[in-house]
Amino acid sequence: MHFRRQSTVRPKNVRLPFALRFYPLLERESREPSDPHGRDSRLGRVEAALMLADEPLTSKRIADAADLKDGNEARTLIETLRQFYDADGTAFQIEDIAGGYQLLTRAAIHPWLLRLRRTGHDVPLTSATMETLAVIAYKQPIMRAEIEKIRGVQCADLIRMLMEKGLVRIAGRHDSLGRPQLYGTTKTFLEAFGLNALSDLPEVASLKNPG
Repeated sequence: MHFRRQSTVRPKNVRLPFALRFYPLLERESREPSDPHGRDSRLGRVEAALMLADEPLTSKRIADAADLKDGNEARTLIETLRQFYDADGTAFQIEDIAGGYQLLTRAAIHPWLLRLRRTGHDVPLTSATMETLAVIAYKQPIMRAEIEKIRGVQCADLIRMLMEKGLVRIAGRHDSLGRPQLYGTTKTFLEAFGLNALSDLPEVASLKNPG
């Protein structure tokens, strides 16, 4: 004699459909966090995207990575995260850099992080290299001859070094005889100095020593 299994009872060895297997996870994700500074699923995805990125991300890229509606939603969630970080007193902050957003540690804890940095990987720029970079940053696009006129010394090797580090690029050619190359800074330059745009460079007058 055969017995008909009730339609509401599944055999123990039956593999549930995908939607049913993952429904409890989806339901848990949709719940509001009990902690006032807790992250819901959207905020958590934005935070994870920022944490994993090794370069500034535009709001559109964050929206794509976090499965959000658009960049406006991403910007709203980023502002919420900023408020959480400030309220929690965490070591992190979200900065506007090079046209995007990047999760960084706060400047106050920088001295402690230096103890963990390996030596030999980042060669510091010499004062001569920094002067050359500053001339390019403030005067770009600029010819090498103009850079050397301002500094009073040959700068070909220094410019080449800055290009190798990705801080300076060829920005075009001048219309004068021989069409010499013009130099400008790069997105890497903005990232390295924590700038969102060239307009964030300090005023030249503020760089002068008081006296």
